[in-house]
Amino acid sequence: MSKPYCRLCGAELESTFVDLGMSPPCESYLRAEQCDQGETFYPLHVRICSECLLVQLPAYIAPEDIFNDYAYFSSYSDSWVRHAERFVDGAVGRLALGDDAFVVEVASNDGYLLQHCVARGIRCLGVEPAANIAETANAKGIPTEVLFLGEDTGTKLADVHGKADLVVANNVFAHVPDIVDFSKGLRALVADAGYVSIEIPHLLRLIEGREYDTIYHEHYSYLSLLTTQRVLAAAGLSVVDVEELPTHGGSLRTWSTPTSIAPEPSPAVAAVLSDESAAGLHTLEGHQGFASAVARVRNDFVEFLIQCARDGKKVAAYGAPGKGNTLLNHCGIRSDLISFAVDRSPHKHGLFLPGTHIPIHPVERLALERPDVIVIMPWNLRDEIATQLEYVRSWGAELVVALPALEVF
Repeated sequence: MSKPYCRLCGAELESTFVDLGMSPPCESYLRAEQCDQGETFYPLHVRICSECLLVQLPAYIAPEDIFNDYAYFSSYSDSWVRHAERFVDGAVGRLALGDDAFVVEVASNDGYLLQHCVARGIRCLGVEPAANIAETANAKGIPTEVLFLGEDTGTKLADVHGKADLVVANNVFAHVPDIVDFSKGLRALVADAGYVSIEIPHLLRLIEGREYDTIYHEHYSYLSLLTTQRVLAAAGLSVVDVEELPTHGGSLRTWSTPTSIAPEPSPAVAAVLSDESAAGLHTLEGHQGFASAVARVRNDFVEFLIQCARDGKKVAAYGAPGKGNTLLNHCGIRSDLISFAVDRSPHKHGLFLPGTHIPIHPVERLALERPDVIVIMPWNLRDEIATQLEYVRSWGAELVVALPALEVF
């Protein structure tokens, strides 16, 4: 069997980071009639390149198949909309963005971020591959182009709309199989004196927090600052500053400029690189041990749910995020252990989770069913969700997260 090749340097991928077995695409929610039909499962076998150290999942599924009709709408997370507003406020101050500025966001989703640019009178453009989501953004008055970014499409967009003072790519860098061509698209979009801001889940925090549910088929790369630098350098961009963020269990926000005008990197860049090196992430050997940590998470969660079943407790899930489907399928959970899920997004109501076939209902279902245990699937939003669920204490329900470790609270 031939091995895949690194999407950055082209070396053969011979080393495993973690193998989660087979799973369906995490956003492939099912209609009722589809539950009696066959489902396609794909490997979740993550490799690491021994040459450039990029941790990556081979492109088992083409992005066109994943993002053609996407189910994730960013605006249904209040905290994420606030995070986007804070980013825009900060970027305006940092870059002195005025009425004549131009901001482009790649993977702009439903306009959750660019709406804050519109409110400030800043000209903006969204670039979103999912047509159904782009339609929502356009309806809000946020101009959005439907396409995948690459060097060619980035050049064409710049020819039509001009080059941007700021190009934003939040939580999309890991979602593209040809990450070098995507980076070249970013370079094509940004002005020679402009900035590119990228937010990525930080591999260092993923490993520390055992956050393996962030591994799924639409996440093709798992990035450290070191590998992010290497990818961007291949496109003529240099990281000049970095911020550490709490989002998604621990993320990085990098600020890059065209290499030709890039100043010396800030001390923050050296500090993050030093932390990564101390954790072993600048060597192949330093990435070992994650698989055994993942096995402990799975075992603890399954044992807890089995004990709930033995005790006659009804268990529900709050939230139906894509990453939750990685956890549930890896653990082999079905509706005998988690009766149903609820979600704020009406686009998921009446559907079933892929692989596990757990039904998804509106949040109001919790008050009707009164489950004894509620598992918060988007554990990174646990504080926000726990506040929303304060009313379940009236019937004595327990709240649970499985990651980064099993906790009942």
